[in-house]
Amino acid sequence: MRRSRVPVVLSGLLVAGSLVAAAMMYEPRGAERAAPVRDAPARAEIGSALGFEPEFRARIAAAEAYVRSRPGFTGIVVRDRRTGAVWRNADAGTKIWACSTSKLAIAVDLLLRDDLGAITLGPDDRELMHEMLHASDNDAATTLWERYGGEKAFAPRFRSFGMTGLEFADRHPDSWGWILATPNDLEQLIDFTLEQVPARHRNYLVDELRSVDGGDSLDSDQRWGIWGAGDRAAPGNKNGWSDDNDDGSWLVNSVGFVGPREQFTVAIMNNTKVIDDGYQVGRQTVTRVSEILFKDYFG
Repeated sequence: MRRSRVPVVLSGLLVAGSLVAAAMMYEPRGAERAAPVRDAPARAEIGSALGFEPEFRARIAAAEAYVRSRPGFTGIVVRDRRTGAVWRNADAGTKIWACSTSKLAIAVDLLLRDDLGAITLGPDDRELMHEMLHASDNDAATTLWERYGGEKAFAPRFRSFGMTGLEFADRHPDSWGWILATPNDLEQLIDFTLEQVPARHRNYLVDELRSVDGGDSLDSDQRWGIWGAGDRAAPGNKNGWSDDNDDGSWLVNSVGFVGPREQFTVAIMNNTKVIDDGYQVGRQTVTRVSEILFKDYFG
């Protein structure tokens, strides 16, 4: 996410047939929240690496030790889509500003609404979608957000794909960038993208996330975070970063997948609590976590 504080949104997603139900889920701020679609993770799951093979459990332990040594706190969720095993660390349910990770949700929602005939995406829309995924372009995201209904249009869909912890900020109404989310929420987003979205859209999104900008500009480079898994792990990610804490300290997040056939879904969110050089500190933290978990794991 570019450093400008441009309003942003986290979009919900919607499958065919759930449009009316999702619309009914829209609620004003302050309203009592509806029950989540998916059950919240049981407390006993937090910190457990059961279900993973011994080698990967050792990687999980090393990642846990590493984040405890780093500034601030880091929430992590890893799911093995092949076996169904899931690991959530102690901060996986802690809310952090989602920053530009919400751009992935915006893209998914727009593609699904276009399928339903609720909107019609033109060539300009699709180019904007590419720009916000490839280079995390804020202006592109804001244009799509405003063009297609803002918070009231996007917000109802998040429960459809399990993002039950989202909160839109009262201080920054109708904004895609000021959304509180948890690592659990972001992992549900990428899991939904891979499991529920029609194949042609899924393939498009996987290709976009695997080919994100790797240039020299700090405003657009996204080949870090989950990308730390290394080229052989075939990673794809959508990153988000901003100094949006009240004290100006940095938040640095990464959501995506790793491995052949996108075997693992991953969400890493770091509240650095660091002001000076906070971006560099957070980027190092989330990238190193992915290195520890996945580098050379696939041979």
